[in-house]
Amino acid sequence: MFNPSQQDVRRFFCETYRKSRSKEILTPLEAIAADWINLHPEYADILNDAETALQANYSIDQGQSNPFLHLSMHLSIAEQVSIDQPSGVKAAFLKLSHKYQSEHEAHHQMMECLGEMIWNAQRTGQPPDGDAYMESLKKRSQ
Repeated sequence: MFNPSQQDVRRFFCETYRKSRSKEILTPLEAIAADWINLHPEYADILNDAETALQANYSIDQGQSNPFLHLSMHLSIAEQVSIDQPSGVKAAFLKLSHKYQSEHEAHHQMMECLGEMIWNAQRTGQPPDGDAYMESLKKRSQ
């Protein structure tokens, strides 16, 4: 299983941003990431300075959101939807997209559910509960 470090993830997004701005050829994953980066111009300064990004501490205690976590969640959800895994996630995404008239907002709604599932797994020491994730998505898409 691919398990990148925090530094690997940050380098990936910074390098993708650099390549995209320089109009270099992107890998398929970089192209998807670049699309999400472009929808978050508020991250441009962070992504433009890889060395600072590698050292940054995005602490919830300090009220800072982590742009790398946010973009990573967009990638994760895009992958889930593309392969409909867990089963039914694509339908939930389509319902949320219709409800909010925005695929981007649908992703943000899904992030809430995904984040809750991950938080619960970390808190309890149990594996992520895909059924609870899907139930949360269904409730949000109604």
